[in-house]
Amino acid sequence: MLGSTYSTRSPGPGPAARGASDTDVGGRPLHNTVPDLDRFFRPETVAVVGASDTEGRPNTGITRQLIAWSQRVGARLFPVNPGRETVFDLPCYPSVTDLPETVDLAVLLVGDPLPVIEQLAEAKVRFAVAFASGFAETGEEGAAAQTRLAEVVAASGMRLLGPNTNLNAFEKFRDDLTGPAIALITQSGHQGRPLYTLQELGIRISHWAPTGNEADLETADFISYFAEQPEVGAIAAYVEGLRDGRSFTLAADRAARNKVPVVMVKVGRTETGARMAASHTGKLTGSDAVVDAAFKQFGVIRVDGLDQLQDTATLLARAKPPTADGVVVYSISGGTGAHFSDLATAAGLDIPRLSEAKQTELHQWIPDYLNVANPIDNGGHPVGDWRGRKIIDAILADPSVGVLICPITGPFPPMSDKLAQDLADAAESTDKLVCVVWGSPLGTEDAYRTTLLGSSRLATFRTFGNCISAVKSYLDHHHFAAAYRSPFDDAPRTRSSSARKAQALMRAGHQLSEHAAKQMLRAYGIRVPREQLVTSAAGSVRAAGLVGYPVVMKASGAQLGHKTELGLVKIGLTSASQVRDAYRDLTDIARYEGVELDGILVCQMVERGVEMVVGVTQDPLFGPTVTVGLGGVLVEILADAAVRVPPFGEDMARDMLGELRGHRLLEGVRGAPPADIDALVDVVMRVQRMAMELGGDLSELDINPLMVLPRGQGAVALDALAVCR
Repeated sequence: MLGSTYSTRSPGPGPAARGASDTDVGGRPLHNTVPDLDRFFRPETVAVVGASDTEGRPNTGITRQLIAWSQRVGARLFPVNPGRETVFDLPCYPSVTDLPETVDLAVLLVGDPLPVIEQLAEAKVRFAVAFASGFAETGEEGAAAQTRLAEVVAASGMRLLGPNTNLNAFEKFRDDLTGPAIALITQSGHQGRPLYTLQELGIRISHWAPTGNEADLETADFISYFAEQPEVGAIAAYVEGLRDGRSFTLAADRAARNKVPVVMVKVGRTETGARMAASHTGKLTGSDAVVDAAFKQFGVIRVDGLDQLQDTATLLARAKPPTADGVVVYSISGGTGAHFSDLATAAGLDIPRLSEAKQTELHQWIPDYLNVANPIDNGGHPVGDWRGRKIIDAILADPSVGVLICPITGPFPPMSDKLAQDLADAAESTDKLVCVVWGSPLGTEDAYRTTLLGSSRLATFRTFGNCISAVKSYLDHHHFAAAYRSPFDDAPRTRSSSARKAQALMRAGHQLSEHAAKQMLRAYGIRVPREQLVTSAAGSVRAAGLVGYPVVMKASGAQLGHKTELGLVKIGLTSASQVRDAYRDLTDIARYEGVELDGILVCQMVERGVEMVVGVTQDPLFGPTVTVGLGGVLVEILADAAVRVPPFGEDMARDMLGELRGHRLLEGVRGAPPADIDALVDVVMRVQRMAMELGGDLSELDINPLMVLPRGQGAVALDALAVCR
């Protein structure tokens, strides 16, 4: 496995240097406060409330474990139990208020922690842990109890882990391991077990935070804290629900600033998964598309399984930044190399063709009839003698190569033993990443157990898939970290005059008419067609003359949504008589449908362009989100859209367009000219500003279609829907 010679990070600027009190235009914080958890993980004094030494009682085993843990971290432990004078030969106190000194950490082994919390506050205890269940994970009544608990904790000034947590924070961590460590965060304690046992393979684990129901301390707090710890090389988390989206993005931003990778299993991708997560931790899972977007914005690496979590976190914690993106696949079998290369290429890894000079060099040791362009097939025999190491060294010397991967699908001693040793030795002499996939289902072979796992520099995997996904995450993370600029640094801090104009148009709890919605867009500098709102047939003819034929006529009214389905849109009108007839038709239909209008819009007709949709929705966890996608009728048929959580920069807005399956439409297809992508990005950024400034007052905004004209001609919002909260 990868060992201590691999590099760690340089800490980023602290919150004080960045103006930690700043808020954005919506009054939301732009920086978080890192909780000082040093005294939680390494307290000087510990109280165990409900301590017991009666064999057979659950509290007895927990007390025994806490005593052992306190001894390891050098803390003085005080049992608290009004019914005992001693516990395990330690003096026992009737109440925390009777303790001889101030306590850093109190562990509550009681069914109802609420009464004890008030005593702890009086005693000025800094941290408490509540194991008790029966709170938000049980339903409405439990959620109400958890809310009361959170309120008392907030008023006390102490910090609480739990309720519904466990002993994972007090596990025994090996202190004989060196190098960058993995810090664990798990809402379900058992899900961290595979990573905890990585210590047996030589991987250092520094912390474990079992956050439980997160009535107070949450995942975001531990991400922020771990990102500041010099020994932490990566943060690995199993999360069932995020308590607050803003806190999470601020914590992820801190990790990104400090270049600390965060690898996470986040359940709730499916309806079933979300329902199970809620029943277990009593949290909202949020829209999974929004979660994915937030992860992407702040470099959080999302994996699907615990095996991926441990393999990816291990690699990211230990490996140095890559010197190149090129990946070389080296094997003793052409079939193995081709199979692995196909999978790696499909995953987005760069498998470059080696230069003719490099191929000639490799053919010194590999028969001429074998392919050495990449993947490299050595035919088997060269790995059994002196040639094996020569081949590996020659590959690693190529400046286009950043990663060498050798899939060994099964043991074939003695050649596999020699190959494993050569790879381990070569890894010791290079800064480049060397990976081995040991495919034997047994895993008992000496080449695997001793040579590969005993190496301090090799990254060893058991499956092709985990190796490929980990290497892809490793390369992506370092590209992201090198280019990362926090969007919070450039987030607007003051409201614009546009916000005041928009708010004057808004009516709480109402949907605006198209005319009013477009006035909001105008206030933010978003272009709309030439148009006039009229209330008579004669007025519509005059308006058409001013707007210029051909025109579009549409009914405009609050609470009027899908106008086309009701026949309330007329397009391509080219004469006064058509306009006059259209006015009568539209008002007759509206009267028949019982739709109240504020008038009829006579609009400039814009035909040539790519129809897009740009909108704002409110996510229950993250607040306002911005969406862009293919518009018109395609928005519902294809559902081709990308979403981001404000704030984000212009580069991220362009990335959104690149994610769309139909992004080539913007580049020009079948003779169509390229669209004005710069204008589209400008609209997205203006809509983001609107979302941030209007905040929760704007429940929904839908610009559809936004007609993106040919390059250099801009973009025009042809229709808009706005709903106020």
